[in-house]
Amino acid sequence: MTIERMGESPRRREDARFVTGQGAYLDDLKFDDVAQAVVLRSPHAHAIVKAIDTRAARGMPGVLAVLTAIEAEADGLKPLRPYAEANIQTGEPFAFAAQPLLASGKVRYAGEPVALIVAETIAQALDAAERVVVDYEPLPAVVSAREARAEGAPQLADEIPNNTCLDWHTGDTEGAHAAFAAAAHVVSLELDNHRIVMNPMEPRGGVGTFDPGTGRYTLHVSSQNIHINRNFVARSLGVEPKDVRFRAHDVGGGFGAKNFAYVEHALVLWAARKVGRPVKWIASRSEVFLSDHAARDMQAEASLALDGEGRFLALRIASIANLGAYMAGAGGGVQTFQYIHLQGSVYRIPSIALHVVAVVTNTAPIGVTRGPGFAEAINIVERLIDAAARQTGFDRTALRRRNMVPPEAMPMTNAFGFQVDSGHFAESLDKALLRADWTGFEARRQESERGGRLRGRGVAYHIKATGGPPDENVDVRFEADGTISLITGTQHIGQGHETTFPQILSTRLGIPNERIRLVQGDTDAIPFGGGHGSSRATYMGGTAIWRASDEIVAKGTVLAAEALEAAEADIRFEEGRFVVSGTDRAIGLIEVAALGREKGKPLDTFHAWKREHMTFPNGAHVVEVEIDRDTGRVDLARYTAVDDYGVLVNPMIATGQAHGAMAQGAGQALLEHATYDGTSGQMVAGSFMDYALPRADDLPSFDLGFNPTRCTTNPLGVKGCGEAGAIAAFPAIANAILDALAPLGVKGFDGPATPARIWQALQEAR
Repeated sequence: MTIERMGESPRRREDARFVTGQGAYLDDLKFDDVAQAVVLRSPHAHAIVKAIDTRAARGMPGVLAVLTAIEAEADGLKPLRPYAEANIQTGEPFAFAAQPLLASGKVRYAGEPVALIVAETIAQALDAAERVVVDYEPLPAVVSAREARAEGAPQLADEIPNNTCLDWHTGDTEGAHAAFAAAAHVVSLELDNHRIVMNPMEPRGGVGTFDPGTGRYTLHVSSQNIHINRNFVARSLGVEPKDVRFRAHDVGGGFGAKNFAYVEHALVLWAARKVGRPVKWIASRSEVFLSDHAARDMQAEASLALDGEGRFLALRIASIANLGAYMAGAGGGVQTFQYIHLQGSVYRIPSIALHVVAVVTNTAPIGVTRGPGFAEAINIVERLIDAAARQTGFDRTALRRRNMVPPEAMPMTNAFGFQVDSGHFAESLDKALLRADWTGFEARRQESERGGRLRGRGVAYHIKATGGPPDENVDVRFEADGTISLITGTQHIGQGHETTFPQILSTRLGIPNERIRLVQGDTDAIPFGGGHGSSRATYMGGTAIWRASDEIVAKGTVLAAEALEAAEADIRFEEGRFVVSGTDRAIGLIEVAALGREKGKPLDTFHAWKREHMTFPNGAHVVEVEIDRDTGRVDLARYTAVDDYGVLVNPMIATGQAHGAMAQGAGQALLEHATYDGTSGQMVAGSFMDYALPRADDLPSFDLGFNPTRCTTNPLGVKGCGEAGAIAAFPAIANAILDALAPLGVKGFDGPATPARIWQALQEAR
């Protein structure tokens, strides 16, 4: 047996299970007498539901139930409410309409659930769904945020006047106004952080059961946040959280799309109670496009004021976010916390004024993906800096370096009063530029020109607050067979927790990793948990493990002193053993655990904690692109990054997480766009024929380095590492493209840099 400590890179232990087909994803689970469910979805983006006739469907072969809003209301089911119902900073309530489990009276987006059909087989359920007759009265639809606030725009709900959930001014408006009036330079941009769909490899789904003897529901679910989602689903079912159990086995990706509760979670459980059998529903890929929570979709008008020497004086932003048809999941919480949290990024900007608006439209609800709110904020400031460099003649890297908060000023407190504990920003930037051979770019540009291609380079500095839900816990249990069960309230969705969490416990207790078994994904196994979102698992779960280990050693010291007939003050703990100082007398931790069990003093330890601070991963990303003049095709030629994730538990796994995020950010920059028809509200990028995810041949070999500064907000010194690339890649690639096109007079483009968009921008410039 081996001890694999923090800082080492053992291979992921879970991969042996996955590559040999032993994973337990939702569709792998076996249930006796399971029925199949199909969701009938609205074909209209906006319509009155005048009547639903289910009689023919109910008589179809194999059909067990056809459920509509009428049955849901009769059974006392409640709509799904957003996780944040008021401005996190001011407490002012948002304007919102709760999301019905099944549409009642009106549908508000194409794909909204209207009925649930349960049958013996999927084919029978699909056949029956075609026999449900819904009388719709179509209404005009609105799909863009700005149009939703226009005079005469279709109104989605009486509860949301002018379709506006929040309209909020915050920051130093007076100071910013004065700074702009006195500025030597002012640069302004209009930016579109366009909508994307996450498309995890394993679609959303659930298998619900109901025990009439206990009155308890159980949902086997593909989710990244089971405890909190369980609570919201229980409220919709009209029961207490203790009456609902959520279990997540292996989860095939999430990217934020599986972060919040969905109406289908409650529907499947309700259906199981109605038919008296397990009920299974797994989304088709079409349903993923139509109904999964999407992300981004924010437009901004932004301006940066500078003095004559290039120092930033003020930042002014007016943004409008499209929340989709319902304030689902985090909703306005992103706009009133994450989005404002690190405005100004790592730069000294004395005055920042924000105007934040969020609206509803006839599109799928917005949730989160990597870096929600933070990615939008970083995109704005990094794009502004490059625009300022072009307008003023300042070097763009020098402009960044001049305005970065220096190490001696850490911890820094930004214009909104949020504190960042650690980071060497300019140093990471310089390391990235050196690693990317920034000074050798001109030779590469000339080589590209000889091949008839344009070449450009871009840089972006990212930072994000990670932490997510503020409460977390672990339960460490010493089993009779000498193994240790490490039970957590966090949730793995492919990040390698089965490897890294045992590394943390092994480092602290000196126990071979093979003895440690990670247990998670079951609301019955541990009282609560914050799941996995906001790169929180290692910080939150790891801190709980660290502190639980301190308690274990303290309890073990008492038992070891008794066993070794020594004073507690003479016992020291090292390398998994309790040793009497100055002697060779010692006893191992596992032996002490066995003694504790015999004496009724087990070492089993539960530790819960509530954070007060976040962690702040940051870093510099440098890219180079090549563009075909004739077709507009953009190739990502080079990608270099130097990131600060604090102490690395497992450098190999951290690298893999960063690579995945870079790929996602590159996908948004170059390929992905969840597009709706402006008149009908129909999704026109609703399959992989029209929505392109990045593939291996779209990406270069990433060159990633680390410049760690120890995080001071947790005893491990770690910082979340899962989202950085998705935040930095989008503005870095856009800056590189504009750098390549600037000599031809191109000043901007909207949406992903598809060949058609870049070609069009070139034609307009000519």
